[in-house]
Amino acid sequence: MVDDSAAASVSALSVPSRGATLSVNRSGTPSGPTVVLVHGYPDNHRVWDRVVPQLQDLDVVTYDVRGAGRSTAPEGRSAYRVERLVDDLVAVLDAVRPDGGAVHLVGHDWGSVQLWSAVFASADDPRLRGRIASFVSISGPDLRLYGAYLRRSARERRWRRLAGQLSKSWYILAFQVPHLPELVVRRATGVVRRALTRSQGLEDGHWSDSLARDAAHGINLYRANAFRSASAPLPERTHVPVTLVVALRDDFLSPSLYEGLEEHVPNLVRREVDAGHWLPWLRPEEVVAAVRAAVTAPSGL
Repeated sequence: MVDDSAAASVSALSVPSRGATLSVNRSGTPSGPTVVLVHGYPDNHRVWDRVVPQLQDLDVVTYDVRGAGRSTAPEGRSAYRVERLVDDLVAVLDAVRPDGGAVHLVGHDWGSVQLWSAVFASADDPRLRGRIASFVSISGPDLRLYGAYLRRSARERRWRRLAGQLSKSWYILAFQVPHLPELVVRRATGVVRRALTRSQGLEDGHWSDSLARDAAHGINLYRANAFRSASAPLPERTHVPVTLVVALRDDFLSPSLYEGLEEHVPNLVRREVDAGHWLPWLRPEEVVAAVRAAVTAPSGL
């Protein structure tokens, strides 16, 4: 595991939000552009440990999402709906940028999934309007567009493409089984950790000591959102500048999943990386490059 002392001085905040208290970390240069990095499943903020030290000229914010790391875990499946995750983002923005200034968002996996909802809502939600300067999305699609991709593949009888993505998403169905997934990740944490470490080309140090808890609570993300959001109406266009970072060897998401994204995101840059799903750990330099390009782009704030 990467020692927190290796990074620059970190300030810690506790931010209340709709039934949860979020653990927020801030480091870097307070006068620099603010970048908020949101982790996915089954990680916590430590997934950014190889990225954050390379961004210390910026104002860098990471936080543990509800149910992960040092943040509290609310009761009930509905507490993990994507709407509550957007509420959490708003709470963090209010805490770190009380002036209402715009920030640059970066999300990996479920961090990216939830940030898509915020980005698409930012034109209409007064809490977010004008507060998102750019978004870097890494291995985490908007669930509404994910559902549309599956339906379109079936409608066009592109069975191989459909089967390919469904085979990558098998765990989503497995997580719908009551109680058993939580039992497995809590009682067989070592087995799960070793399997992911080997299959994803990671190192054991990638995983936090809270992996069992994070994984068990995070299953509610899939139960609360997977089918509900995937069948929802498509989002309106967003004019937030988006950088899409596609891992070409992602074991969970097909690169073709993002075809046609330009229809919903006119200001889109696509960057492809020949690597697996956990880019913040496997290829942090690629993530840093994408973040810096987004922050310094003429359309950035």
